[in-house]
Amino acid sequence: MKKHLLTAMGTALLLSACAGTGGNTTADTSADLTQYEWELSKIDNQAVTIPSMGAVPTLGFENNTMAHGHSGCNRYFGSAEVKDGQFRIEKMGMTMMACPDDAMKLERVMSDTLSQWSKAEVKGNTLTLSNNQHTLTFTATQPM
Repeated sequence: MKKHLLTAMGTALLLSACAGTGGNTTADTSADLTQYEWELSKIDNQAVTIPSMGAVPTLGFENNTMAHGHSGCNRYFGSAEVKDGQFRIEKMGMTMMACPDDAMKLERVMSDTLSQWSKAEVKGNTLTLSNNQHTLTFTATQPM
């Protein structure tokens, strides 16, 4: 029951977010969202620089109930929640590798933002998650 409710809420969120785009939409349904991996392109409207010895930060979904990705230093996973146009990853788990300071700073911003309720908006091939502290902008990549 919870899975079906989350799927319905995710579909409603994505369809309402895409309704006003007025153009081509890459991720316009929850099914599309789960088929794409998203790469972090901006934090607070500033281009993301790949950390030294790090990886491209990503966000991916499985069956609208699980989220996973790379935070620039470590891999993470958790339960994806969508409610009233808001998104968060509940009970986030993460690998525990040590990385250079720039990668750790990026990871803190990304993990803090993903684990808190953030407004979720999809326009075209862009996913934006924003809360009182940060705005994360992701770009859709090739289907997984």
